Order: sequence, then C-alpha cells, then structure tokens
Amino acid sequence: EVRKHFEEPSPDRPALSAVDAIKAGQVDMVFNTPYGNSGPRIDGYEIRSAAVSMNIPCVTTVQGASAAVQGIEAGIRGDIGVMSL
Repeated sequence: EVRKHFEEPSPDRPALSAVDAIKAGQVDMVFNTPYGNSGPRIDGYEIRSAAVSMNIPCVTTVQGASAAVQGIEAGIRGDIGVMSL
C-alpha cells in the first residue's frame, strides 16, 4: 500500500508513495489509468515521469493494460511467435 505522492506520511498513512517506490527500484511495471478530479492527474504525472526516468514500462489506458496482461500471459505460456503484419 502506498500514499498519494503529495500527501505527508502520518500514522494512518503509509510512508512510501508510488513515486518513492518507483525511484527505489521496487516497481517493475506501472499501470496508471487516472480519471476524475485533478488530484489523481497530478499524482499520475509524477508517477509516469518517475517510471520513464527509471526505464520502467508505463501503461496509461485500460485497453493498454488489457493488451499488456494478454502479452504477459502469452509469454508465460510460450505462445509468442512471429507474424506478418
């Protein structure tokens, strides 16, 4: 569990933000699909920027997340091949 990037740590909130976890090398892939008010969008920008700076794959749409999961599952099954476009 992580806290919002712009919130201060407190006894009822985790000390680590998503950005902190990314910069600490604790994250291998980011799925960031913000919606709603400006709060998540501000955190989202910082999260995506941290991911890019750390060369971590960052998926920003639900469709992209679905495709990434399908690709990971295919890789686990060994179903990846070459196909002409």
